[in-house]
Amino acid sequence: MRELTYVAKRTVEWREVPDPKLRSGGEAIVAPVAYTPCDVDSAILAGHGFVEPPFALGHECVARVVETGDAVTTVAPGDLVVVPWSINCGTCDRCRAGLTAHCATVPYMAMYGAPIGGSWGGLFSDLVRVPYADAMLVPLPTGLDPVALASASDNWSLAWRLVAPHLTARPGARVLVVARGSIGLYVCDIARALGASEVLYVDPDPEHRALARDFGATTAEVLEPLPQSYDIAVEATGRVDQLGLAVTCLAPEGICESAGNHFRPGELPLLDMYLTGVTLRVARDSVRAHLPDALALAASGGVDPGKVVSHVIDWEDLPAALPEKHLKPVFVRAGAEDGS
Repeated sequence: MRELTYVAKRTVEWREVPDPKLRSGGEAIVAPVAYTPCDVDSAILAGHGFVEPPFALGHECVARVVETGDAVTTVAPGDLVVVPWSINCGTCDRCRAGLTAHCATVPYMAMYGAPIGGSWGGLFSDLVRVPYADAMLVPLPTGLDPVALASASDNWSLAWRLVAPHLTARPGARVLVVARGSIGLYVCDIARALGASEVLYVDPDPEHRALARDFGATTAEVLEPLPQSYDIAVEATGRVDQLGLAVTCLAPEGICESAGNHFRPGELPLLDMYLTGVTLRVARDSVRAHLPDALALAASGGVDPGKVVSHVIDWEDLPAALPEKHLKPVFVRAGAEDGS
């Protein structure tokens, strides 16, 4: 089989590797049918090195189950499933607490798409081994488009976590989104669907701003100081200066969620944050814990993640097309768009 391999900055290629095999009765083999690059993939392609190449790439996909071990009970061959980006057992203390990105059973940072916590392969492969199938795989609800939800492995579900729980606790809250692409746009859609009284989306890209307006947000090219204007701020730029601006816009006891990926150091206005009373969270997302809730919102019809998909591209064109700059391309195998 083939796996897409990162070999150098902006350079990927197909490489032939042995087919994955089941190693235990609790495992599954899946075949990705709709894949999209996430923020981690984009960071790797841009040259932000996690480990030395070459290594298999791929962090987000919807896949079809090909084979299951005899102990797997929650999915079966033929099922369409979301494959979470992090490897997790589902039974350790951390997993039971919902901290699936910090599973204590596997090496620290175990994930698909970057061999930081061991070599688990990448989701840009013809076939993928899933080590804890019952714990990890989540069936895609009937009727949902795998192309629209290709990002559920990470960015779509992350966007849900960045804003949905806070709007449940603070109905009608005012939401500020400072972003550079898909995560922030997903947040705009989710925030509107869940009753935010105001959503401001800040992004220098005019096409992104136009899409945010389609989701009901007001938009701005740059963020001006707006003290005590928002109850919730979401920062998804990877820039510490933008995170600093976002927290200065919070109302007393406001909450700021950051999607992270800050590869350069910077300063935050800690005294202002102290005086206002700011809660700041910067964290990798434990997607598996809230993936069912995020998919339930998608299935409700109140959101439209498919609007964020900028291009639908044939799977075979991955090596040439992936390094190109697109908002949210989805690479598909034949039949993926109709769920067959």
